[in-house]
This record gives sequence, C-alpha cells and structure tokens, in this order.
Amino acid sequence: MSLAPLLDAAPAIPVHAFAAMAAFALGVIQFAAPKGTLPHRTVGWIWVALMATVAASSFWIHEIRLLGPWSPIHLLSIFTLIVLPIAVWRARRHRVVDHRRIMTMIFAGALVIAGLFTFLPGRIMHAVVFGP
Repeated sequence: MSLAPLLDAAPAIPVHAFAAMAAFALGVIQFAAPKGTLPHRTVGWIWVALMATVAASSFWIHEIRLLGPWSPIHLLSIFTLIVLPIAVWRARRHRVVDHRRIMTMIFAGALVIAGLFTFLPGRIMHAVVFGP
C-alpha cells in the first residue's frame, strides 16, 4: 500500500479522497454513537461539511469521461449537494425518521457504493491499496 498514486494525482483528487475517507470514518462513528446529543450534532455538522467537500470536489475530477468531461458519478454529486441541506433541515424540524433515512442513503450511496468502485483496476485507489 502506497499513498504515492493519490498524492501524485491532480489536487482535487486527494482532497476528494481524504474528505471521503474522513466522512466514512465519522459516518461509522455517527451510526454507533447516541443520537440527538451535542457530540452527535457536532460530528454531524463536520460530516456534512466533509460530504459537501467530497461532492463539490468531484466536479474538478474528470478521469471518466462519458458526456464531455462528465460521468454519471457527477449526478450523484449533484444529488448529494441537494439532499444534504434537506437532511439537515429535517433534523432541525425534528423529523428524525426522514433525517436518518436521507443520511443513511447518502452514506450508503455516496460513500460505500461509489467508494467500492474506486477500487476497480485502473483507478487511483486500486493503485493505492493493491499497487500499480
């Protein structure tokens, strides 16, 4: 395992990857920790900022080009940027079930499922974990 392929990539890629890894770790903590507490809200705001960074930074990544410089993953980024504030708004309105469902959906789709695709051969994270 070597971070060299990630650190040698265009600047948006390490920002995107490190924010995603931090969001994944904090997301796991959020799922395990008590809900509705000050730490949950504090870590939640950090998680939202990290996810916004992950989604926004993707617009400067054009490794997979299917429609000009864009790929279907950019649709997930747009979706994430739309539903993040909705999820926060639902929490602030005490609509906990909606908040939980949206946040779980973002975590599963934008971090777990999309993250697994980064480990396919030919991708930077594959080279980081498995070597060139």
